[in-house]
Amino acid sequence: MSRWMNPKKVLCIVYVAAMFVVAMDATVLNVALQTISQELDVPPAASGILNVGYLVSLAIVLPMAGWLGDKWGTKRTFLLALAIFTGASALCSFADSLTSLTLFRVIQGIGGGLLTPVGMAMLFRTFPPQERAKVSRSLILPIAIAPAIGPIVSGLMVEHFTWRWIFYVNLPIGIPALLFGLFWLKEHKEPNAGRLDVPGFLLSAPGLALLMYALSQGPLHGWNAPRVWIAGLAGMILLAALVKVELSVKQPLLDLRLLGNRLFRTTGFIAMCASAGLLGMLYVFPLMYQNALHVSALETGLTTFPEAIGLMIASQLVPWTYPRLGPRRVIIMGLLATSLILILLSMVDANTNPWFIRCLLFGVGIFLGQTVGSVQIAAFATIPPTSMGRASTWFTVQNRLGPAIGLAVLSGILAAVGTGSVNAAGDMEPNLMAYRAALLGAAGFLLIGVGFACWIRDSDAAATIRKPVASKPVKEQASPVES
Repeated sequence: MSRWMNPKKVLCIVYVAAMFVVAMDATVLNVALQTISQELDVPPAASGILNVGYLVSLAIVLPMAGWLGDKWGTKRTFLLALAIFTGASALCSFADSLTSLTLFRVIQGIGGGLLTPVGMAMLFRTFPPQERAKVSRSLILPIAIAPAIGPIVSGLMVEHFTWRWIFYVNLPIGIPALLFGLFWLKEHKEPNAGRLDVPGFLLSAPGLALLMYALSQGPLHGWNAPRVWIAGLAGMILLAALVKVELSVKQPLLDLRLLGNRLFRTTGFIAMCASAGLLGMLYVFPLMYQNALHVSALETGLTTFPEAIGLMIASQLVPWTYPRLGPRRVIIMGLLATSLILILLSMVDANTNPWFIRCLLFGVGIFLGQTVGSVQIAAFATIPPTSMGRASTWFTVQNRLGPAIGLAVLSGILAAVGTGSVNAAGDMEPNLMAYRAALLGAAGFLLIGVGFACWIRDSDAAATIRKPVASKPVKEQASPVES
């Protein structure tokens, strides 16, 4: 292998490409749902099963992702997942009914559920702790760009071509990444991976799937709907049983003992709060901008895009701010600043200058981007390489639950306040207060994250912070970043 094609660069290229298509797929479908339902001749409400099927299948395979990577090899598992996701994208583009499209989306969810934790484990095994601040630039790129351009790409494809193109766009990225990784990606297996924890899988897979179903369907059908509360209750019972089982197993599928690591536990909760606040805002604000302020879908997408630009810039700042300020300060300042911005965002109305709104969203990207990057770096600072697969799985599970909880809570706020009101003339008009309350709820998630961040000790993450000059005593090295 040439010097340019060293294992670290190869891994970054394959990881970014794979995560890009997965992250974009999370937002590209929503804009096209109405068009899909019309062409396939189904009610618009029925098309929601496309997202539900994806989320449920993802939740089923997610718990075993770490074990599969350790047992079969990270390269083999990652590329198989990428092949499944890319192949299912091609199948989705040829679907001729809602049933077939749902089936192919379920297959997509299987690939997507395996990709993220296995890819994260590969990254953190390959890069030592002191290099992870720099590699955060690779971590943040798919998170920043893909979800933001998803609605824009979807709108353009639906308007000028056909909804099938929203799945075609995955192929020119996924196929080259698959071939590139096949030839140049390095394999890694854990010799002590052990056997599959069957009881853990039989409890975690349906437990997470039922809970994700309830969280996604509750805002749509009401929390009193029997299928919603029964699914949620059954999911929580299974997950409660899972806790008891996993603590008694020598090699559990979901290693709950990792939560005994203070830094890993704290950053995991912060990641949940940050993702709930960010994804919740990206859900509520476009609704407010279109439904209450009567702005077009395309202009809404272009207005929210500065948030992605801010995230990109933040990824370049993290390698500078993280070692100088320490994770505790970066995370707390980022969450507080973003909370303030969301409060300001809740005050906009039809007379607000669009460029002021874009500047606010740019600020969200700048501040929350540094928080997300710092959390990912610090979370695995004290995790040994042998536990990286299961740690990345658990971290991904929390990151998936965060947005689901955030959307459920914020949708509940919208429903409780009411997105419509009757004016003096007796006509229905949008209720701006409902959207404002939901945005304040998104800020509330971030403030909860601030509370968790106060428990972080920079000394716990010392391995990920750039070392000072060698002439200084060891005790003095930690002092500039200790809180």
